[in-house]
Amino acid sequence: MIPGVGPLNPNILYICAMSGDITVAITGVHAFVPEDVLTNKDLEKMVNTNDAWIMERVGIKERHILKDPDKASAFMGAEAVKGLLQKTGTDPEDVELLICATVTGDYQVPDTANQICKLSGLSRAYGFDLNAACSGFLFALATGAQFIKSGTHRKVIVVGSDKMSSITDYTDRSTCILFGDAAGAVLLEPSINEFGLEQIALYGDASGKDMLRIKSGGSLRPPSEETVAHREHFVWQDGRVVFKAAVKGMAEAVKEVISRAGYQSADIDWIVPHQANYRIIKSVAEMLDYPLEKVMINIQKYGNTTAATIPLCLWEYEPQLKEGDKLVLTAFGGGYTWGAILLTWAYQK
Repeated sequence: MIPGVGPLNPNILYICAMSGDITVAITGVHAFVPEDVLTNKDLEKMVNTNDAWIMERVGIKERHILKDPDKASAFMGAEAVKGLLQKTGTDPEDVELLICATVTGDYQVPDTANQICKLSGLSRAYGFDLNAACSGFLFALATGAQFIKSGTHRKVIVVGSDKMSSITDYTDRSTCILFGDAAGAVLLEPSINEFGLEQIALYGDASGKDMLRIKSGGSLRPPSEETVAHREHFVWQDGRVVFKAAVKGMAEAVKEVISRAGYQSADIDWIVPHQANYRIIKSVAEMLDYPLEKVMINIQKYGNTTAATIPLCLWEYEPQLKEGDKLVLTAFGGGYTWGAILLTWAYQK
């Protein structure tokens, strides 16, 4: 039971051990971060806040912002994909599918994934978007893996890309300190060494929809003069309630995939959490009795980039990863959505 929320009572979306003859591996990762930086000192000039308060509350020092009004999530996603293709030596024509996790698609129609395919030269690939808020990358990774496990696809790219500055209210000091813009991408292929995804646990609980949301802009409340005047097109959250739900959901999902794989916490080399709030990350590690130095953390430099946070961590920590390392990726997002994926890292940079 979470105070103020009630029992999570999740409707399970997908949970199983990866089975069958094909093991799916991440064979490359790359990311894109805009050049412009919004520091805590900059925010002090915009809202009633200060560096010490922000660092104590969320642990974020700066965040990157895509200021060009003519560029958005598709541009950032394409930059990440182009870098991924180059570093992995992948022919763009060999990529069959691209899945984009985003809450800030360039348009309602067309989807962002196909725009990324166009911009990055994936002339033979099709794509689609997936929205699971901050858990989006996990949901997209699990989805992409199934296309390879089925034997119908050989190369799938999964992208997390969000221009959160486009839906951030810079008059609200409780949310504007959190978000930044970025994109990250991974290449999925059949494993050649039996290393790859081992366990997946994804959950959803719609009772959290009013705790973390964008109130208007969808078909229930289309844009209008009223919704714009009331600033209903920006992300809003009940921070305390979401904090408790996030810690509980992420910690339990991590425990579940470790247990299902027959491992102990000591067998895990890295935990890769969604970067929403440093205190959430620290609390999850404490609930798991897991050393913080083995938790990937870069929130201080980028803030919460929503669907991009996990691939952004993998990209930054890639030089430290060794073939055979065991990782658990975990996230919690609005809706609510949450989960964890346990995998064995398949290569060494």
